Amino acid sequence: MSTAKTPVAILLSGRGSNATALIDAARDPAFPARICLVLSNKPDAPGLEMARQAGLPTRAIDHRPFGKDRAAHEHAIHAALEEAGAKTVCLAGYMRLLTPYLTNTWAGRMLNIHPSILPSFPGLHTHERALEAGVRLHGCTVHLVTEDMDEGPILGQAAVPVLPDDTADMLAARVLRQEHALYPLALRHFLTQNPATAANSAALVVA
Repeated sequence: MSTAKTPVAILLSGRGSNATALIDAARDPAFPARICLVLSNKPDAPGLEMARQAGLPTRAIDHRPFGKDRAAHEHAIHAALEEAGAKTVCLAGYMRLLTPYLTNTWAGRMLNIHPSILPSFPGLHTHERALEAGVRLHGCTVHLVTEDMDEGPILGQAAVPVLPDDTADMLAARVLRQEHALYPLALRHFLTQNPATAANSAALVVA
């Protein structure tokens, strides 16, 4: 007997390469998620057109008309997520710092992928900072979203070696390939585990 898929919404701000990886994974009948909405704060985000081409529902809720009222913008996002029937949200290159309203409303149900092996290098410019720090391993992390940026419980991580001649762009490209592999794996793991224990289970590592 097949199990009903969990409706998952994706939030993005750019080209949506991680969103593409999730969408591709969800095409598998055995994958536990179906993408119910792809939403962006930028009406011209290439990821929206990618999603339309994939036959998925899309929404653009431009943050600019809301000015500095982030909470009002997030109320509009939440209403769209509710209307779409989303039960889980995946941030995939969503470049807005969330307020407690959205992080608390979706606590335990919102995932993010970050381009570093957290807790190292939270925030921006992770690849440049990894090279400056001289680390030998770099990578990416899927974690639950909390009020504190990039500090939520870790669901999975992947690592790549830092090579002697690496530039930030070269390292970023190698990490991105691991992001595309890790995010669907971590989402599958999250949706098929007991939610009370999923964030405490062993991290998935893609070599």
